[in-house]
Amino acid sequence: MKDDPIVEEVHRVREEIAAKFNYDLRAICEDAQRRTEEARRAGRRVVSRPPRRPPGWVAPKTTPEAPTRKAG
Repeated sequence: MKDDPIVEEVHRVREEIAAKFNYDLRAICEDAQRRTEEARRAGRRVVSRPPRRPPGWVAPKTTPEAPTRKAG
């Protein structure tokens, strides 16, 4: 298989970001959320999409006898 320069760049950037945050996924996600909010405040358009469900996924059924928890 031929080397793809775009894939190589994505891998390089991913490694740089991971190393910057000492491979801490929580810190990486918090930084991404912070940068997203900064972009929104700066008036840049940020696209959000609903989560994708796996093929064949069916929502769990709720039944009257299923216990519910009250808030508070």
